[in-house]
Amino acid sequence: MAAQPQQFFSNFAIRFNQLPATRKMGLAAALAASIALFVGLLLWSSAPDYKVLFSNLSEKDAGTITTALQQMNAPYKTGAGGTLLVPADQVYDLRFKLAAQGLPKGGAVGFELMDTTRLGMTQFQEQVAYQRGMEGELARTVQALSPVESARVHLAIPKPSVFIRDKQMPSASVLVNLHPGRSLDPGQVQSIVHLVSSSVAEMSPNHVTVVDQAGNLLTSQSDGASARGLNASQLDYIRQMEGYYAQRIEAIVSPIVGVGNVRAEVRADLDFSESEATSESYRPNPSPDAQAVRSLQTVEDLNNAGNQAQGIPGALTNQPPGPATAPLNAPPGANAGPNTGAGQGAGATSSRRENTTNFELDKTIRHTREPLGRIKRLSVAVVVNYRAGIPDENGVATNPVPLPPAELEQINNLVRESMGYSQQRGDTINVVNAAFSESKAELDIPLWKDPDNVSMVKSLLKNLLIFGLAFYLVFGVLRPILRDMTKPPEPPPPSSGLAGGVAGAYGAGGADGQQGAADTYGEILVKVREFAKTDPKVTADIVKEWMARE
Repeated sequence: MAAQPQQFFSNFAIRFNQLPATRKMGLAAALAASIALFVGLLLWSSAPDYKVLFSNLSEKDAGTITTALQQMNAPYKTGAGGTLLVPADQVYDLRFKLAAQGLPKGGAVGFELMDTTRLGMTQFQEQVAYQRGMEGELARTVQALSPVESARVHLAIPKPSVFIRDKQMPSASVLVNLHPGRSLDPGQVQSIVHLVSSSVAEMSPNHVTVVDQAGNLLTSQSDGASARGLNASQLDYIRQMEGYYAQRIEAIVSPIVGVGNVRAEVRADLDFSESEATSESYRPNPSPDAQAVRSLQTVEDLNNAGNQAQGIPGALTNQPPGPATAPLNAPPGANAGPNTGAGQGAGATSSRRENTTNFELDKTIRHTREPLGRIKRLSVAVVVNYRAGIPDENGVATNPVPLPPAELEQINNLVRESMGYSQQRGDTINVVNAAFSESKAELDIPLWKDPDNVSMVKSLLKNLLIFGLAFYLVFGVLRPILRDMTKPPEPPPPSSGLAGGVAGAYGAGGADGQQGAADTYGEILVKVREFAKTDPKVTADIVKEWMARE
């Protein structure tokens, strides 16, 4: 066993020495390339997998973060577009450590610009710094939304003017960079618009423009919905109403045809317009008994003038009356003597009465306010599945059969009652009986969406590639070369080789006699001497081989 390695290297040396110089150089180059490739595969397999730590970094943030990574002795690579790459197993750990240091600070700067004031700063520079701080603070606020990865805000604030005619309103432009696969709904766009307009004095929401990273104008879609009175909440209310009616229809029909054998779709046309009306009406004058008294005014004037002096004043009038004469029961005016004045009368009275009654007016004031989201029209479509066929005598299910017309009419009536059908609104109902297709759509869930699966597949392919290349180098390149190089050298031909001549010398004779054998031996000896002179190296190897055998 100990002689086998020595024999292996001896044969390899003999075979290698027999090769020409060009083949020796080629073999050495192939062996060196194989070793280099194998070492490169080992280094590549041991190298860590780098992932993105941060992207789209500003130059200031990139320099600060690389300095922090160097202080933490963390390996990193730089990429295009302000991208930093670190080993995959250290991504989250380094993010947490850098976040504790307040990195990255982001390209937008906020009101921290106002913390450091420089001496000799002009009013224009202060206004520019304030505007930059306002833009940075708004950008940071917009970035707080979950679909937004980064944002930039540009404010156009005109100079104040004392003339109303020359006054200009401020405006703003917002550029949002969304996360892959995310989008902003109209309600979120309106939130950004009102957020920016409420943060700047005298800015109208109509002067705010929101654009995404693809150049899509988001405010036009939102404004169109607002102009039609359909914002996000109203659209959600419409969907809720449609789902509510569809659920009611399916709930009342399912016990008849079976669960899963009915599908209902409802389209609701709602009126979100807001209107108010005030009306005032008066009825004709009713009877006094049915009226309410508003005010009552009574005036009475009584005047009794029987004991008062009347007539023309004078001496005759002022004289006392004469003595009384009989009879005592004289009629009025019988005792009137010559002293009785012409202006003196007896028993005169005066009376006046006024009565004013005011009644309330019979007035009716009606204030009507229409509610939002009134149903203008409902359109209902219902599909009912065929009824399963009755199994035959062998237990084989037959083809499904349609429902009878009477049962369909009952289902139609139930749908009318459940939806609150109104002919005045113009509601429509369509109930169809059809066979449902039993083909089920297969869920095609891609494997590559899971990052863990992607990482596992990449690692597996990497190891398989390394193992395949190593197997090819060992068994496809190195092993055939070593096998050919370690074979024992082939003996030379009998006509030109030393071993063949000797074998022929030992094998000749007998039939030709001693003279023939002597001549043959002499010829062989001459040829061996000539061969030893022309190729002494091979002769020496043959002698060594004989000695090793003995």
